[in-house]
Amino acid sequence: MSRLAHSAVHRVRPYTAALTAVAAVTAVGVSGPSATAGQPHAGPRASGKPSGISKLADDLTTPWGISFLPGRNAALVTERNTGVVWKVASDGAEKKVGTVPNSVWEQETQDKGGLLGVAVSPTWNGTSDQDVFFMETTVSDNRVVKMRFDGTRLSGYTPILTGIVRDTQLNGGKIAFGPDGYLYVATGDARKRNLAQDKKSLNGKILRITKTGAAAPGNPFGTRVYSYGHRNPQGLAWDRAGRLWSTEVGEDTWDELNLIKPGKNYGWPTCEGSCARAGMTNPKMVWRPDEGGVPAQIAVVDNVLYVTTLSGHRLWRLPIDATGEDVGHATAYYNGTYGRLRALAKVPGADQLWMGTSDRGTKKDLLLKVTIK
Repeated sequence: MSRLAHSAVHRVRPYTAALTAVAAVTAVGVSGPSATAGQPHAGPRASGKPSGISKLADDLTTPWGISFLPGRNAALVTERNTGVVWKVASDGAEKKVGTVPNSVWEQETQDKGGLLGVAVSPTWNGTSDQDVFFMETTVSDNRVVKMRFDGTRLSGYTPILTGIVRDTQLNGGKIAFGPDGYLYVATGDARKRNLAQDKKSLNGKILRITKTGAAAPGNPFGTRVYSYGHRNPQGLAWDRAGRLWSTEVGEDTWDELNLIKPGKNYGWPTCEGSCARAGMTNPKMVWRPDEGGVPAQIAVVDNVLYVTTLSGHRLWRLPIDATGEDVGHATAYYNGTYGRLRALAKVPGADQLWMGTSDRGTKKDLLLKVTIK
């Protein structure tokens, strides 16, 4: 797909043109070049900047999802290409705990399917609750499945939501439990753009479901659909006020950061980036795909958003402003140092992120620990 080269990242305001980027700076205490861009927002900003980075693992094959087990001592990490799930401890020790059946990865395409997101039940304890959820691309569909994990190995396989249209691209794939205990599922439009505006379709949506795959109580349309008008959302994270933020891969012009609210229409395919169409909800930040864009996943530390990028090869830091409805300066870290970055998760109870590289070719991928100060 074509990508236009312009200013890398822009703050957006409703029904106005995107704002031009400002000068680049070097971040103190961070390896690799760094840049600051965007228009500052009035009011206080949250603290928290990356102050160090270290390697946890260096032998993974395209890690896609990270979900921590209760506590902060270990996480489950999915490999997109192989269907393998690893348990990675806080000291970097790795243990293969199983594979997710039926995952299909297509090597020759971009935005490939395969084993994608992972979400550990928020009440998992390894005994009475062993539930772990995955999103995968099969030969026939994208689906959410449930497996059991006793702390040592995966077992069982129960699809809870099937029939999400699959394609070689634009499958979405991120899943995460919200503060309300329900499972949120990001789905792409599978290159069938009309599905994003079809509220009866599961595609081009953020879904909100129970552990059985049913529509969660209180959903805006009485179905599984929570928000719609999405092209390829790949990141989901909540701030300390319980607001849901999402990153979304656009087509040729703009990639997006969105503040997700129930029942809202985020515009695709009518709008890419900000537009003045009635009934459409505009993004809070947009990126030019060829310069710092193609956002993958998102995490929140101390009310600061962190976003990994694929083509951008960097980690963005975006502080949420005092209103909680907007973001301030976007600052980039590790620009070009580690290549494509995708998997991202906050370490529970610590000001740290785990971050995975993606698609390093003949080199194995890395799992990195970022310390936030």
